[in-house]
Amino acid sequence: MAGNENIEKIYYHSRFRHGVDDKRRVQIPAKWRPLQPEAELVLIPWRNGNQMNSHLLVLPPRVMNALAEKIEGMSGSDPNAAALRRLIGGNSASVTLDKAGRICIPGEVADAVSIKDEALLVGLVDRFEIWNPERYEAANAVDMALLPEALKLI
Repeated sequence: MAGNENIEKIYYHSRFRHGVDDKRRVQIPAKWRPLQPEAELVLIPWRNGNQMNSHLLVLPPRVMNALAEKIEGMSGSDPNAAALRRLIGGNSASVTLDKAGRICIPGEVADAVSIKDEALLVGLVDRFEIWNPERYEAANAVDMALLPEALKLI
């Protein structure tokens, strides 16, 4: 695994709604694309509150490398660490962008989070999420209720 100092830093801002074609390809905004064409993005079905596999968490190389280093340092006998390893290692998928700036979401991963005809990409500053637009509306309502307390974090 390469050191983090050789990996570019991209900030993910805004929301983008894109169609998903019959091959499950979705466009990644130009300003979110890695400069290295072979760079992998890691897609992890993620939970929102009590809803398992509500959306995809997308980790760029820099963030994935930091997460992998953190996981490698965890005890092999810790059942929570083992569960995390299985969640990330067993359910994630690595994808690269094609020449048109799209990623292809593997079928099993797309099905897990109900990504079909449309996807909503939501920037999280250091990573982004891919949502089924209807699921995002429900999650956003919860986020708005949490906002007064969340703003205290900054």
